[in-house]
Formats: sequence, C-alpha cells, structure tokens
Amino acid sequence: METEKKARDDVRLEPLTAEDREQFILDNQEAFNYGALQEFGLRDDHFEEDGEIISRETIESSIDGGEAYCIKLDGKNAGGAVIRTEGERGHLDLLFVSPAIHSKGVGYAAWRCIEELHPEVRVWETVTPYFEQRNIHFYVNRCGFHIVEYFNSRHPDPDDPDDYTDGQFPDGLFRFEKTM
Repeated sequence: METEKKARDDVRLEPLTAEDREQFILDNQEAFNYGALQEFGLRDDHFEEDGEIISRETIESSIDGGEAYCIKLDGKNAGGAVIRTEGERGHLDLLFVSPAIHSKGVGYAAWRCIEELHPEVRVWETVTPYFEQRNIHFYVNRCGFHIVEYFNSRHPDPDDPDDYTDGQFPDGLFRFEKTM
C-alpha cells in the first residue's frame, strides 16, 4: 500500500483549537447525518437531539474527555477525530470525514496518523451502530479492526446501557478492536 500512503501525504492531524471547536461540532454532525440519512435513507429516528444523529452534548463530552484533532487535507478542514489513550489501550471516540471527500483515502490516512501518534497503544477500540455499513467496512476491511462484541438489548454495553432502551440504537452497536 505504499502508493496509497504516498498519495495521502497531504493529510495531517492538527490539535483542535478553541477557534475551530464550533465548526468541528457542526462538521461532525453533518458527516454523521449524511451517513445515517442521506446515504441510506431514514430508517427510523436514531436521533439524539433535534434532527441530529449525534448531539452537541455527546460531541462536546468526547472533545472534553479526549484528544481532539482536525483532519486537514492540503491545509483545509476535511474532518476530525477524538481519541483517548491510557497506557497500551486506546479508544477512538469519533472519526469523521466530510461527505464531499468520502472514498478518497482521507479517513484511512487520518487513522494511520493516529496510529503513528500513539505507537505505545497495543489495542485500539471503537464502536459503530449496526446500521452503519460504511463504517463497518472501513474499520474491518480498511483499518484492520475486528468485531469483538455486539451490544444490543440482550447484551447492553455495561458503560452505556441506555443506548438500547432510549431507542437511538435499537439494532445495537458493534465493538471493534485492533491489536497492533
């Protein structure tokens, strides 16, 4: 994959600044809405708040509890990521790319930057909703994650059991891990 890596030398991660925070939140909501609504159509109401798949509160909580980065493509905003690390374990809270540049290797290049930023991490973890086929493909087939758990009403996430009772993810979530 050396040619792909070379083709994406134009992707960088930059720490989120206070000035970029509001746009980061809006861009994140746009990307998540696109994935759930525009690409696949409205299946049912998976909303956290007023027409948003992911709420401002959820994004802000993630930013405040982790390391937030803007994904830059040729110096322009292309998406964002929020991660948390503790020793040899890392958690990818958010990763999004502007829908206008999907399928161009930007998300994968950003993920590779995250891995390079934290070589001490031996196991990365993330989750994505059952219905997000695009995300599942990305994590499993592109980034090398494995599905290790399926959270649902019969097997709720012990850290967030309300995800299945409040109606947002009635079909559940997959938990992924990548061992480095």
